[in-house]
Amino acid sequence: MAQALDAPGFDVRHGCYDLPTAVHATVGSGPLHVGICAGYDALPGIGHACGHNVIAAAAAGAGVALAGLADDLGLTVSVLGTPAEEGGGGKILMMERGAFAGLDAAMMVHPAAVEMAAMPGSAVAQFEISYQGKPAHAGAYPELGVNAADAMTVAQVAIGLLRQQTAAGDRVHGVVTEAGTAPNVIPDASRGWWIVRSPTMEGLTELKPRVLRCFEAGALASDLPGGPPAGAATDMGNVSHVVPTIHPMLGLDCLPAVNHQPEFTAACVTPAADRAVLDGAVAMAWTAIDLAFR
Repeated sequence: MAQALDAPGFDVRHGCYDLPTAVHATVGSGPLHVGICAGYDALPGIGHACGHNVIAAAAAGAGVALAGLADDLGLTVSVLGTPAEEGGGGKILMMERGAFAGLDAAMMVHPAAVEMAAMPGSAVAQFEISYQGKPAHAGAYPELGVNAADAMTVAQVAIGLLRQQTAAGDRVHGVVTEAGTAPNVIPDASRGWWIVRSPTMEGLTELKPRVLRCFEAGALASDLPGGPPAGAATDMGNVSHVVPTIHPMLGLDCLPAVNHQPEFTAACVTPAADRAVLDGAVAMAWTAIDLAFR
């Protein structure tokens, strides 16, 4: 990203905001300050299954397109290289450290299976769950153990039943990352990573404690003290709370493949994805120009 923006005359800063992979590149000196977010991130095991290669390239393209026009239009353009969107919340950290201070508007584009002028975002909380039990020989002395894997199982069953009474649009999903290492040993530790979503902050505020009580139920049922630490949330949504923000979706015409599937990874390196890069770059550049003439 830094190399792509260096040639057109941007003032490029590497490793800024205490993040070694963050970039802040600025060009122009006009009174209207527009930020273009270049998210770059991938998913374990399936790579660019959410198209961050397209996101970053389109942002760079929009910045390059605007570089020679910014002063004539009365614009200051900042391209923000924002890492770790997939669960890391890079934009949140950058926002807290001043990256979005002084912006009049922020934008990015994101590939999807179909076009959307605005993404229907959700309020999100995520947390890691861990239970600590007591090991014992599962065949000889199981009564001496405290089964941490059972606690996770109870919690998952409780969440499955809870889903029947959650509101439309609410989502609870996660993975168990540890649940024992040998079948003849009572598991003394279990861990999982869970995400709770709701269409509104009010809905999330109501849903999250209900989910946490499912995990508390697992601890109580298995005679464990377990519990979750605090969670985080999605990051472009956080930006929208401090500066006017858009986040349209660029269709790759790849249904039934959708984001976070291996098939979508493949779709992100096709001619349709290349067109999405150019379409996204042009759309964001024109949006900045439109803002300059308002």
